[in-house]
Amino acid sequence: MTPRNSIAIRLALMYAAVALVVFSLVGVALHQVLSRELARHQHEQVQGRLEDVRYLLVHGRSPQLAIRAKDKIAALVSNGGETRFWMWSDDPAFRWGEGAEAIAAHMRTHSGVVDLPVGPGGSSMAVLSVDVPANDIRAGLQLIAAVSEASFSRTLRAFETALALLTVVGVVSVGLLGFWIARLGLRPVQQLSEDAQRIGPDNRGQRLELPDLPLELSQLGGSFNAALDRLDAAYRQLETFNADVAHELRTPLANLIGQTQVTLARERDAPELREVLQSNLEELERLRAIVADMLFLARAEQGERAHRLAESSLAQEVEKTVEFFDVLLEDAGMQVEVTGDAVAPIETSLFRRALSNLLQNAIQHSTGGGTIVARIERQADRAEVSFSNPSDPIPPEQLARLFDRFYRVDAARPNSGENHGLGLAIVRAVAAMHGGTVFARSGQGTTTIGFAVGLPSKR
Repeated sequence: MTPRNSIAIRLALMYAAVALVVFSLVGVALHQVLSRELARHQHEQVQGRLEDVRYLLVHGRSPQLAIRAKDKIAALVSNGGETRFWMWSDDPAFRWGEGAEAIAAHMRTHSGVVDLPVGPGGSSMAVLSVDVPANDIRAGLQLIAAVSEASFSRTLRAFETALALLTVVGVVSVGLLGFWIARLGLRPVQQLSEDAQRIGPDNRGQRLELPDLPLELSQLGGSFNAALDRLDAAYRQLETFNADVAHELRTPLANLIGQTQVTLARERDAPELREVLQSNLEELERLRAIVADMLFLARAEQGERAHRLAESSLAQEVEKTVEFFDVLLEDAGMQVEVTGDAVAPIETSLFRRALSNLLQNAIQHSTGGGTIVARIERQADRAEVSFSNPSDPIPPEQLARLFDRFYRVDAARPNSGENHGLGLAIVRAVAAMHGGTVFARSGQGTTTIGFAVGLPSKR
């Protein structure tokens, strides 16, 4: 088994994929929150720096206000260029910073905090401008403050690096834990496989222990046990079928061989040879009938369906079959009463074959004389045809096997030329080819055997 076909590995990969999606969504959300918080903190910082100098300019009344303001600005910008100031006014005394006039002109066209490349080496800084109105001490001016984004960017990059590492570690950890959990959870499946491997031809009766299986696998185990029961039943049926075939073919072959050996033991004249050949021909015809019926049953069991269907009266088909058996019925001192009728799509040749087998079975197993009742009944989705004849009761365990191949209720297993134990099996095959079933009932001195054919649904 290749690794990609492992359920544990598939589950682990799915766990890892889900973890990757979750960690990514959480990481993106945290990144957005941190970015907004850093930007807000940066804006607050530049506003705080600006407010420190603006307060002095607004409330200062000293004749040396310009000098004091420049000293204040110099003190704030002495930290390696992280903070910068510009001041522009018509009064040269209140001017500060290189390029103050251009920056002031640019900021007059913008409001709020603006990112400009005015830091060391052209790095970006958050810039904020405020107009300070003139008073009795000084002229009006424009005060501009800038705070470097470098520290905030470093913080964000460090967070991104840590988040990426944590995501990788988390996904790998979830995948490994998922693989371990999957292996642990699939241990009953492995036990199920081991139990199934111990089942073989020598211990066909062994089954899976359902109480030991988890709830989710109990239904699978039950289905598996049911499949084993069906296979075991089919295996037993096949064994019985092989024995029956050998038994049915052995008798005519033994007759052919014995008669041929006796004939060849001494010289025979033409009439004697003709008699032996006639007897051998009867046995050969019996063999051919058995082989033909077995081939027909094989095709039916492979799912072959009746295809030359025609709407026909079932009562008329029964009456034609009864007419064909007039001589046999007269010899048995019996008669047939036909009741009911239904019209159904049937393949006539197959249907008549099933009727012939049923009627012949009813005649052979009737307890001397009497009347055979042929009933045709229409149900919602099928039409039923049955033959009821007077007979001794058949035990339920034998009644259930009447339609098995080569099965006979008589323990003596008679071998007449017409009775080789496939008649009712053919009836079941014909019913299946017409989408129907078979049924048998026995009691109160009467045995009823019949079959049903499917009817097309009405729209």
